[in-house]
Amino acid sequence: MSDRMRLNEANRRWWTLAAMCFALFMVMLDNTVVNVALPSIQRDLHSSLAGLEWTVNAYTLVFGVLLVTGGRLGDIFGRRRVFLIGVVLFAAASLFIGFSQSSAWLITGRAIQGVGSALMMPATLSIITNAFPPHERGKAIGTWAGVSALALAIGPVLGGLLVEHVSWQSIFFINLPVAAGAIAVTLFATRESRDESVLPKVDVAGIAAITGGLTALTLALVEANSWGWGSLRIIALLAFAVGGLVAFALVERHVRVPMVDFSFFGSRTFLGANIVAFIVSFAMLAMFFFLTLYMQNVLRYSPLEAGVRFLPTTLMVILVAPIAGRLTDRIGPRPLITAGLALIATSLFWQSFLSADSGFGFLLPGFVLMGIGISLVMSPMSTAAMNAVDQTKAGVASGILSMSRMIGGTLGIAVLGAFIGHATTQAAFVDALGEGLLIGAFVAAAGAVVSWLLISPELAGGAVRQAPATGEAVPPSAEPARETVGA
Repeated sequence: MSDRMRLNEANRRWWTLAAMCFALFMVMLDNTVVNVALPSIQRDLHSSLAGLEWTVNAYTLVFGVLLVTGGRLGDIFGRRRVFLIGVVLFAAASLFIGFSQSSAWLITGRAIQGVGSALMMPATLSIITNAFPPHERGKAIGTWAGVSALALAIGPVLGGLLVEHVSWQSIFFINLPVAAGAIAVTLFATRESRDESVLPKVDVAGIAAITGGLTALTLALVEANSWGWGSLRIIALLAFAVGGLVAFALVERHVRVPMVDFSFFGSRTFLGANIVAFIVSFAMLAMFFFLTLYMQNVLRYSPLEAGVRFLPTTLMVILVAPIAGRLTDRIGPRPLITAGLALIATSLFWQSFLSADSGFGFLLPGFVLMGIGISLVMSPMSTAAMNAVDQTKAGVASGILSMSRMIGGTLGIAVLGAFIGHATTQAAFVDALGEGLLIGAFVAAAGAVVSWLLISPELAGGAVRQAPATGEAVPPSAEPARETVGA
């Protein structure tokens, strides 16, 4: 290959990364700006509290349930094609929501957004995995993670400004130019890729089983504190979830072209990365959700003021995540993930000592540590998971990783909510929050141990190493090592 062809190929890879970041930015921005707009939506559409909750839950439920399916559809029919369908669906739903005349209209649009996100999110990571060689994936995924943090950082601020000075509808209309940019760059730069190793056949029975099981599980976690953990409805949903997921495992062992290859979990690194994804989301999202309530209900900050005070965390992610990605290519993901989870545990332990008059000065060190910890976990974790499976299975592997994160975050909010739900006074709320954050600290610390025991110490995907005597680059092997549980 000539130098010019190599340069063109490198440029194409980075333009592909830019397109994936455009889409990721849109999805992550939408997650944060909607929370800021909820009071205005309630007033304008005369929504009930239940309707307001389902404005968030409809998206979360559909998105989480369809992640694995979205990833597998990309592997079968083409990741670029499925990604573009997801972007168009998300943008169309945003336009639909912007003209909402009722709460039902809004909830329907949010569910359609969830479908679009479920098609997009696994595709972004699988397209990056196929576009970049193993020894450059850490850097690319680090950039991807930094853009995600940027969207999270400016979301509350931008959302507050738009809601206050324009309208709540404007937070959905801003998705349209972002989607147009993602589509244009994808068509220009991104090559189609798919799993050529299997027949292009949809596992309908598997999709039905996992969709039913995950729908029941997610709905149970979302509504557990509202309906009561011991209520008949929650017990029935959890039983149905177990039945659906067991049926899925049985179906996958007998169909000709399974949606999920369970041999993925024979890799200690893939298993460890998914456990880490669950744990870090459990700890992180619970903290963000309930500290937002603490700052608004106890410290009396406005939604915009509370959002601004999370900027130290997201600023650390923006700065450190790309560096963590590059370090993953050099030293491997295990030490970074372990150190990151230890920092997250330290952050939560510190914040568990908050009181009704702690103030932002007390929270600041915890926010900074949390941002650094998240940075050291997220992109190395994603790189480790994607390099642990065959490149042809990147879509479904990305979907599984995203699903682990979603379920971990939903469970974290539900568990901490169970502590706080019985608090009837401000003092009781603060005490319960401290206990919940302490539990999160112990969960994160356990995650650090798990990551050290399960994730391979080898460089991610066989990253380029320096020969000890000459300092010359030693090329990576063609395929990443496939270590197995118990090996």
